[in-house]
Amino acid sequence: MKTEHTEIRIGYDDQFLYVSGKMFDSEPAGIRANSMYRDLYSGDDTFALIVDTFNDRENALWFMTTPNGIRLDLAISNDGEMGGGGTNRAAPFGRNVSSSWNTYWDVATTRTAEGWFAEMRIPFSSLGFQDRNGVVEMGISAHRYIARKNERHVFPAVPPNWMQAFLKPSLFQAVRLRGARSQRPLYVTPYAAGGLSQVNALNPDGTAYVRGDDATGDVGVDLKYNLTSNLTLDLTVNTDFAQAESDDEQVNLTRFSLFFPEKRQFFQERAGLFDFRTQGRDDRLFNTRQIGLYEGQTIPIIAGARMVGRVGKWDMGLIDMQTARHTLLPSENFGVFRFRRQVLNANSYGGGMFTSRLGEDGSSNYAYGLDAIVRVGAAEYMEIKWAQSFDDSTNNGRGYAPSQTGYGRARIERRGVIGLSYIALVTWQGADFNPGIGFVSRTDFVQPFFRVSYGWFAGESSRIRSLRPGLFANTYVRNADGVLESGMYQAEFEMLMKSGDMHTLQIETAYEDLREPVDFPENTLVPAGDYLYPSVQWEFRMRDGSLLRTNAQVTAGAFFDGWNVGIQAEPTWNVSRLLELGATYQFNRVRFPERQEEFYVHLARVRAQLGFTTRMSLSTFLQYNTSTDSFTSNFRFRYNFREGSDLWLVYNEGRFTDRYAVTPILPELDFRTVLVKYTYTFIR
Repeated sequence: MKTEHTEIRIGYDDQFLYVSGKMFDSEPAGIRANSMYRDLYSGDDTFALIVDTFNDRENALWFMTTPNGIRLDLAISNDGEMGGGGTNRAAPFGRNVSSSWNTYWDVATTRTAEGWFAEMRIPFSSLGFQDRNGVVEMGISAHRYIARKNERHVFPAVPPNWMQAFLKPSLFQAVRLRGARSQRPLYVTPYAAGGLSQVNALNPDGTAYVRGDDATGDVGVDLKYNLTSNLTLDLTVNTDFAQAESDDEQVNLTRFSLFFPEKRQFFQERAGLFDFRTQGRDDRLFNTRQIGLYEGQTIPIIAGARMVGRVGKWDMGLIDMQTARHTLLPSENFGVFRFRRQVLNANSYGGGMFTSRLGEDGSSNYAYGLDAIVRVGAAEYMEIKWAQSFDDSTNNGRGYAPSQTGYGRARIERRGVIGLSYIALVTWQGADFNPGIGFVSRTDFVQPFFRVSYGWFAGESSRIRSLRPGLFANTYVRNADGVLESGMYQAEFEMLMKSGDMHTLQIETAYEDLREPVDFPENTLVPAGDYLYPSVQWEFRMRDGSLLRTNAQVTAGAFFDGWNVGIQAEPTWNVSRLLELGATYQFNRVRFPERQEEFYVHLARVRAQLGFTTRMSLSTFLQYNTSTDSFTSNFRFRYNFREGSDLWLVYNEGRFTDRYAVTPILPELDFRTVLVKYTYTFIR
């Protein structure tokens, strides 16, 4: 039910798309304007326009502002699906919404005794679209959010049968624009950077750590040009990502590698086009973090090119990057080609991907993938994928037999949170499947997976908005011997309140057949063997509208042949519209009584984000992780003269918190860097 009045107007001329919002409010003192920090959503009231520029009903660009006039621009992929449930600070709107994408546009806001008002001007050159005989077809959606009431006004109206249904391009209003033109500007952005670094490294004899000081200076340039209204080319020379925020520290209580999301802006435009997931949330055929990063170290990028857009009926994406030689790696070339198009209906597509990784030492890795997803009902989808890799270092003399180097998946699902929803799939992966610029957590398995849930709305007078119980089963069977390797079986109950708060209860039983021991912190080791262990987890997510809010999670139960108790809290406090304080604290106590072994893990993150104005900000990010015995700090000052022109001052530091854990004794300081970077964009 709408309690306030909203007026939205959308117009255009030959160069710009315009949108205005009149957000009337009967209690203007209750309007949430929590932050002045660029690209940070802090539980504010918002006004937004979302544009499906190619009307593909799958991807969209989201332009959002707040009463303070800050700009948030985001990219939506995969029809805005939440990707398995839940949000977090790294992905507050779900895994298929990227907040790292930025473009050129303007916004102005004002507040009066009647409410608040906003106007946006978005250049067509920032959108990318397809012109057919002077007519451009797009999908649009506009909305206003009243944070203190958890109330959203959406055009066009959408049924609340999906999580965050207002983000789904498949539900947008189709519009036709005549006479819209892209100006095809050329953006040239040179940069200059300089700084100092200190690193403590082990001496050649391995007897002590020696500090090395280094002064650095560098220059480079990025170019952006719209080859056509629907095809964008990015070029980069001597690429630098020093201003990117540090990765979030993670605690690994599994036997698999951790995945870290991409934060570098160069890889963000239409990133959803390059999405080719293979299994789980993180495994994929192409992982941008393989380019320019290795085991936490930065590998210099000599040059690169990126082209995305649409050619005829085909969505196309091309990336080619060349990295410099490093002490641990040869100079390498990375290539990616992605293509797909709509088939059968507006919500179905088919396509493929090809990747290559070539080293100057003669090493090579190639991979290809084919995929199709077809909408077969109102909310039912079928998906088929096939991929294969060719790596000269991992075929173990067996050649490139598809039975060893291949991957395949068949999936059927019914999307939604109200009524019946389900996912049923089977994934198979060979022992030597190894896409060189992908992410693979495990190989040599068959994975049957099933998830079913049923949701319904509570009564009109209830404080509960919706209820959704569900069942989940995920198993991995080894190809080599047909034995069950891993299993996870879960019953879940989700309760969403009308206030916006959410409670989730999960009862889970896990199974692991360990062929090798698994190491955990404090020299704790779980022996090889079969393990069946139940646990329970409760999760609480608080609504956005409170100035002081928190998310919380409690886990307790068996863990292999021992037990684990874990807690996690994520408080956020908007002290004023200038300052937001946020923290994450995670604690796990794991004990194995029969072996008289135990370990404690503490992980703490603290963020302070200070927005002096909408153009000047300071971010402080501190992290402490006992599983790696490290304390890191990241300070970033930014002055944004205008879009594309910035002054950055960045300070990074890492310290060891347990210097006596190894021999020789670790130094107190691991590394320290200070960097000044200036970029300026020329527009022609």
